[in-house]
Amino acid sequence: MPDVTFTTETMQFIALFEKTTGAHAKDCLVLDDERVVFVVKSGDMGLAIGKNGSNINRVNKQIGRHVEVIEYSEDPKEFIKNLFQPAAVKGTAISTRGDRRVAIVDVAAKDKGLAIGKNGRNIKKVKTLAQRHHKLDDVVINNQK
Repeated sequence: MPDVTFTTETMQFIALFEKTTGAHAKDCLVLDDERVVFVVKSGDMGLAIGKNGSNINRVNKQIGRHVEVIEYSEDPKEFIKNLFQPAAVKGTAISTRGDRRVAIVDVAAKDKGLAIGKNGRNIKKVKTLAQRHHKLDDVVINNQK
């Protein structure tokens, strides 16, 4: 994993998240729009959410911000698919353009707005986490008809 530095705030969020859910958090990203994104170890998604969402709801209340949980994968294509949830990803290709690694993602036409998000907030999150975990320089949504 590339060098990821945590602030005191993100370290506190990770400790709280792990204590509350029992899931292992690989990363924590605090976004400008009052969202906190946790990347959990592969296989820990159910543990993080809890029965009927009980764990994630407790973390939401304790942090006081909207919390998102994403399952990590060693496979960059699978990880990108997880990052775009709940948008339906039809396929992902990783290509090298010069010295840049770029992920090209096919998203269902009906989910394109969801994948990009209001003011591009979802695609920014995807690009940041793809860079941090798989050293991808860019993530591009392919135009589908």
